[in-house]
Amino acid sequence: MLKLLKKECRLTASVLSFLFIAFSLLTFFPGYPILIGAFFVCMGIFQSFQQGRENNDILYTALLPVKKRDVVLAKFVFTVTIELVAFLLMAMITLIRMIFLCDAGPYVGNALMNANFVFLGFALIVFGLFQACFLCGFFRTAYRFAGAFIRFIVFAFIAVLVGESLHYLPGCAGLNATGFTDMDVQLAVFAFGLVFFVTTTLLSYRFCVKRFEQLDL
Repeated sequence: MLKLLKKECRLTASVLSFLFIAFSLLTFFPGYPILIGAFFVCMGIFQSFQQGRENNDILYTALLPVKKRDVVLAKFVFTVTIELVAFLLMAMITLIRMIFLCDAGPYVGNALMNANFVFLGFALIVFGLFQACFLCGFFRTAYRFAGAFIRFIVFAFIAVLVGESLHYLPGCAGLNATGFTDMDVQLAVFAFGLVFFVTTTLLSYRFCVKRFEQLDL
């Protein structure tokens, strides 16, 4: 398994998958839909799958003396690792904003989503949608993925729209807090995002293993 993961990182992965982690820095930007940063991280991962498809990576890997489920697991571990590294960077920037910059004018007057635990919860939702939409779609054929990525784009931007709109609803202004106020609401949304991410990742993995093991390459 570790050897497969090394192959993913050193041979299959596109350099863009690692470079696009830097889009987590959008979390610093006021007046910008910062959830788009999570989308760009997923787009970077997509580049590795595209490069792997062009290089017949799945067929090559399946010919190795490994189980098919290990092929799927390596892809999932690579994907989730990139997402969690990006999420950790987002979380660090979010804490900097909440602790040291919560009273800064550009953030207090920001009409769009602020960096707080609500944002982090929605970032996890976007990552979970990538597993559910793209990875499940990819492992249906292990070759075609355009439709799967388009589905992810649609659902990801719905999540961004919901995240950017919720704090405008009556009584929901606390969702856009710049500091540690309304923590009960913030943590509730974060907990939902975390459960969504873990659940969709595990269910997607089980679906992909079942589908890939039935696939005749």
